[in-house]
Amino acid sequence: MSKEIIIIGGGIIGLCSAYYLQKEGHQITIIDKSDITKGASFVNAGYITPSHIIPLAAPGMINKGIKWMFNPASPFYVKPRLNKDFLQWSWAFKKSSTKTNVEKAIPVIKDINLLSRTLYEELKTVKEFDFHYERKGLLMLYQNEKSGEEEWKTGQRGISEGLNVKLLTKEDVKQYEPNIDLNIKGAIYYDSDAHMTPHEFMRDMMSHLKSKGVIFYTNEEVQDVKYSNQTISQVQTSERILNADEVIISAGSWSPLLTKKLGIKIPVQAGKGYRINVHRNTGIETPAILIEAKVAVTPMNGFTRFAGTMEIGGINHKINPVRVKAIAKAATSYYNNFQIEDSEIKSADCGLRPCSPDGLPYIGRTKSYKNLTIATGHAMMGWSLGPATGKLVSEIVSDKKPSLDLSPFHPDRTF
Repeated sequence: MSKEIIIIGGGIIGLCSAYYLQKEGHQITIIDKSDITKGASFVNAGYITPSHIIPLAAPGMINKGIKWMFNPASPFYVKPRLNKDFLQWSWAFKKSSTKTNVEKAIPVIKDINLLSRTLYEELKTVKEFDFHYERKGLLMLYQNEKSGEEEWKTGQRGISEGLNVKLLTKEDVKQYEPNIDLNIKGAIYYDSDAHMTPHEFMRDMMSHLKSKGVIFYTNEEVQDVKYSNQTISQVQTSERILNADEVIISAGSWSPLLTKKLGIKIPVQAGKGYRINVHRNTGIETPAILIEAKVAVTPMNGFTRFAGTMEIGGINHKINPVRVKAIAKAATSYYNNFQIEDSEIKSADCGLRPCSPDGLPYIGRTKSYKNLTIATGHAMMGWSLGPATGKLVSEIVSDKKPSLDLSPFHPDRTF
């Protein structure tokens, strides 16, 4: 049965949800407070990452966070705030950062990433799409032996989960990067990963959805949600009132502000990430993460992107030049005879990634409402998990058997 569905949030999660829902014959309206040309869905590293099996909430992250708190250029920075939501999230993050929770999360993260990779590859075969997608794997480049040993432990865990992972010497890396001189000791290579140019996919998907009759209301903010008897009936924006059979909240870091209107608490903190684009030939051919610096390097269509940092400091888009310069410095440190220019640094941009306390996204219906589905909290894997999340959302709304067990993603889970 066709339903009138309102999706609040037009990022990668919202667009992918709309794609699979319209394929089921539903009528879709997307509302976004921006013009859908910027934000985390546009400035991310473009990775599809079955390799990223360890959640952000892992043993040792609290201690690292405390140490890095005093270094404005650190890869992971938490700004201390006397804010109730932040303090509760921090406590939940601490409770989640255990070996037991990580072990539970590993197969869950791997499976949803693999599902998403399959769905991206299926989308690539649809004639309406022309976005850049390549599967060249991912190099985890390290400069000191300790970092290499730690990443190889993750690699071995990946092997036990069925991933193809290799430990490479500096000489071995040349087969993946023949044209550049690297200042590294070695690398761990994950064959499982792919990469994309995000704005191309967003452009193609928006065009496709519009051609299928999906309505977009951009630069409109949701002001109120009408409900009774555990059922949402209307969504009111700054411009109009819309009737709804189903509502999807996929507004990223802004999702908790919306769920509060409904009396629902979804623990999410905004994690700011930065990117620098280099529109000249760098010679870089294979996506890489510079382990010690936590910087991602992606050869996109026509440029190379350097992206990184996780800055948990509330919802804002202020560019911290110290953190941007740290990304540029890391690039120079790993890639010999290469330097990011001042003009490229000045054109840096940022996006806010919605981080849950346990490193798993929220995907599913809440117990509080019969026709509300939550899809947020993907942290640094939002791009990777876009299609899988959209598919799962469609299955939930259409009352179909989900492709994956949804219990680990339940939005009502406690910490």
